[in-house]
Amino acid sequence: MQSQDTGALWRGFDREALDRAYNNSAAVAGSAEIVADWEARSAALRERMPQHLDLRYGERARNRIDFLSAGPGAPTLVFVHGGYWQMRSKETFTFAAQGPLACGISVALVGYTLAPDATLDEIVAEIRDAIDFLGGRLPGLGGDPERMWVSGWSAGGHLAAMVLDHPRVRGGFAISGLYDLEPIRLCYVNEKLGLDADAAARNSPMLHVPSVSPPLDVAVGGAELAEMRRQSADYAAARHDGGLAGEFLEIPGANHFTIMEQMACVDGVLTRMVRKMILGGSHRSDRA
Repeated sequence: MQSQDTGALWRGFDREALDRAYNNSAAVAGSAEIVADWEARSAALRERMPQHLDLRYGERARNRIDFLSAGPGAPTLVFVHGGYWQMRSKETFTFAAQGPLACGISVALVGYTLAPDATLDEIVAEIRDAIDFLGGRLPGLGGDPERMWVSGWSAGGHLAAMVLDHPRVRGGFAISGLYDLEPIRLCYVNEKLGLDADAAARNSPMLHVPSVSPPLDVAVGGAELAEMRRQSADYAAARHDGGLAGEFLEIPGANHFTIMEQMACVDGVLTRMVRKMILGGSHRSDRA
C-alpha cells in the first residue's frame, strides 16, 4: 500500500531513501575491491579450464556461455550473473563455480545483453534461449541435459526465478535476488532499465507465484540491506504458502557481496544447499 506521507514514493520511501535502500555497492564498504578480487580469481579459473568458453547461444555479443565441466555425465548448474541487469558479466563470476565443481557439478555461466541495449523482457528471453541451447549441446559437452538446475545472484537471482518454469530446469537457487520490481521501477536502477508499471508487474516473480513449480531455494545475507532481506523473505514465504518446495536461508553476517563466498567454497552454505538438491547430499570432492 502506498503511504500517504508527503513526498512518499513507495511504502513510505521517498526517492532518496528508496535509492539508498537498493544501492548495494554503496552499502558495502570495499565492494569495488571485492569485485576486483572476484575477477582475478575468475580469470585464474578460466585459465585452468579453457576448453568450453564463450559458446555462442544467440546472435548478440553477450549471448555466450562458459561451460566448466565436472566430468562425464555430471549434472549442470546454470549460473546467471547479477549487476541490476545493466552491468557486470559472466566472466566476473567464474570463481563461484569452484564449490559446485568440487562436488561433481558442472557449471554453465550465462552472459546476456545488458540494459539499456535490451529490455528486461528480452533479457529473460535470452536466458531461456541459453537453457534451450544447453539442452541441445550438453550431450556433446559430456553433460546430461536431463539434469539441469538454474541459479543466480542479485539480478541473476531474479532471472533464475523467472525461468524456473523452463521444461529443462529441475530446480533452482536464487541468491540475494529481486522478486518485486515495483520499487526497482521507482528508484535509480530504472534509469537504464526503463521499466514501466506493466513491465515491472510482468517481470515480478512475487506477482506470479505458480501453482506447480520445481523446488527453489532462496538465500540472502543477514547483513544485506533491509529491502533485499525483505524481498527474499517475502518471496520464499509466498512460495511456501503456495505449497511449493524449497528452503529459505538468511546467512548470518553475509552481505550482498560476501555471500558469494558461500558458493565458491566447497564447504560453503550455498554449496551445501546446491549439493543437497542436486546430489541428494552426496559429496564428491575430487576437483580443485
